[in-house]
Amino acid sequence: MSPQSQVPPSSKGSWTSFLKARRLSIASFNGDLSSLTAPPFILSTTSLTEYSAYWAEHPALFVAPAKEADPEKRALLVLKWFLSTLHQQYCSRSEKLGSEKKPLNPFLGELFIGKWAGDAEVGETALVSEQVSHHPPATAYAIRNEKNGVELQGYNAQKASFSSTIIVKQIGHALYSLTPPGSDEKEQYLITLPSLHIESLIYGSPFVELEKSTKIVSSTGYVAKIDYSGKGWLSGKKNTFTASLFKESEGEKKPLYTVEGQWSDKFSIKDARTKDVVDTWNSKENPVTPLALAPLDQQDLYESRRAWSDVAANIQKGDMDAVSGYKSRIETAQREQRRIEKEEGREWERRFFNRIEESAEDAQIQRMAKSADLAFETDKTGGIWRFDAQKAAGAQPPYHKVGGEGLGLTE
Repeated sequence: MSPQSQVPPSSKGSWTSFLKARRLSIASFNGDLSSLTAPPFILSTTSLTEYSAYWAEHPALFVAPAKEADPEKRALLVLKWFLSTLHQQYCSRSEKLGSEKKPLNPFLGELFIGKWAGDAEVGETALVSEQVSHHPPATAYAIRNEKNGVELQGYNAQKASFSSTIIVKQIGHALYSLTPPGSDEKEQYLITLPSLHIESLIYGSPFVELEKSTKIVSSTGYVAKIDYSGKGWLSGKKNTFTASLFKESEGEKKPLYTVEGQWSDKFSIKDARTKDVVDTWNSKENPVTPLALAPLDQQDLYESRRAWSDVAANIQKGDMDAVSGYKSRIETAQREQRRIEKEEGREWERRFFNRIEESAEDAQIQRMAKSADLAFETDKTGGIWRFDAQKAAGAQPPYHKVGGEGLGLTE
């Protein structure tokens, strides 16, 4: 699926007109952005289920902590990997497309499945992303590298509001796991998600700016705190952050390492005890590894690229009547699917993930969540979602193909 072209100058006036025309409805808006009808030049051809891939587009960094024997340095490598993902997660789309776009809102059961090839040392890294809830909307994902024993799983939802700009609170968390060298015990890192807002709306070239702070809490007693700040009226650079890694028992005032820079560009890591720079990262000098997908005609009917192919093609053409028609076809079929499930007293079966109650969550994760100031907010995500390896083992390609009735399609 090729990216859209950049926003033409003539569209920037249309963007301003759109904001003025929708000023009252947007200003009072507080919920799912899918309820707002947007002009074609702000629509993306990409579904939110694809965003899970941004976590592991540098597979060597993703698995690097599992090769490190020292727990302090492992925690630092997890922090470095996380910071390296921010450029891809929040900046890469605006760089490619000229501005941030409104993504396609996934339907329940939508899948995005792929893998990254690696060299002999890194090995293959596999991705499964699934829309596990529609009301409220939530996407769950699992990224696994079996060769190095590394797994990332998580889920997220968004709560959007408008106050001179679009403000998005991300709800959910990620859980990074590895088995350290010479150990049989799994080590875990709980990662909270940053809040964000959209800058430069009025000028027609919107981009994401992160705000407030996030934490990475490890089961071995290390905490990383990342503080985000943008360009101010008089000074500063956009996408600026500072971070520190410290022992939970010693507190934030005794950092082991500090990190500073721009998450969209480059940053440096210093040993806080010696003040020496021990590592750096430059996103421009580290190209991503392409994600390999099955050919479109071999994909499951519920996989994003296949399911949205007609919608995406017509967004690129700017034919919004056709976009509306194809979207309505999917939405109508989904409503009918939910009606049938309700009549039959059953729920849509998730293919790769299970919902668990907060009270049933692992005690160690509960402890890390408290240290990370994480509230699970299950009412906003449809539950806590955990990857089910047994389900995945029984869902290898073609992922126990289902019929296309829920999409208004047939095989």
